[in-house]
Amino acid sequence: MLRHLSAALFLTPLLAAAAPRSAHVFVISFDGGNPQIMQQADMPHFQRLVAEGAHTFSASTIVPSKTLPSHTSMLTGVDIAKHGVDWNDYLPIRGTVRLPTVFDLTKQADPALPTALFCGKIKFRHLWKPGSLDVFDCGGVYDEKPVPASEEKKLVPALEVAARAVPYILEKKPALCFIHMPDGDTIGHKIGWGTPEQLAAFKDCDNALGQILAAIDQAGLRDSSTILLSADHGGKERNHFNPIPEDIHIPWVAWGKGVAKATASRKKPS
Repeated sequence: MLRHLSAALFLTPLLAAAAPRSAHVFVISFDGGNPQIMQQADMPHFQRLVAEGAHTFSASTIVPSKTLPSHTSMLTGVDIAKHGVDWNDYLPIRGTVRLPTVFDLTKQADPALPTALFCGKIKFRHLWKPGSLDVFDCGGVYDEKPVPASEEKKLVPALEVAARAVPYILEKKPALCFIHMPDGDTIGHKIGWGTPEQLAAFKDCDNALGQILAAIDQAGLRDSSTILLSADHGGKERNHFNPIPEDIHIPWVAWGKGVAKATASRKKPS
């Protein structure tokens, strides 16, 4: 079983300065992405990358599976006990994660490599360590000044997140770009996991993914890019904090440069 998604561990060899396997890495996270429910949704772009790349639908996130701690593990490669981010709201007094993120690793390999984070929740600011990101965008580009109190619960839908990421991809051709799509989680908490409304939300996320893929193609990056698709947690009913398969199992899809085509993990979770 994959203990938890580790983009950092996967990306480190891709971003090594000596002999990079991939010039461009895109990490796209579907918040609340229970893989069994996502497979029921109308998500042709997601399913194409699943079919063409390598995937498993039984990867596991951390426990407890909360958005900020889980994404911190995703982007540092370690569990809560090591990275220390055990809160799940934007709390500016807590500062930033104390361990290096994959963005730090990218800049260590080459400070000139463009890095960006586009998200739907302002709490991701806790992952923005000084010097690690060229762009932090949550419905707008932020600088290092304090976030206004009126924006501390800011929520940006996936289609807007993608619309803001596309011009950056076309212009900057980033070495590392993280894109977060919140809609599945938003609707899951409001109405429920697996509901028609959530399936529609995942369809919106897939449309956003389609825009990202089109931008990658238009920028001429298809043959030199690796794309990772995953999630921070799943969900059941209206929550996702329990140590049960519905909450902790997540999709993990790799596609593109350096990825064996049309491979799947059939190993059952332990």
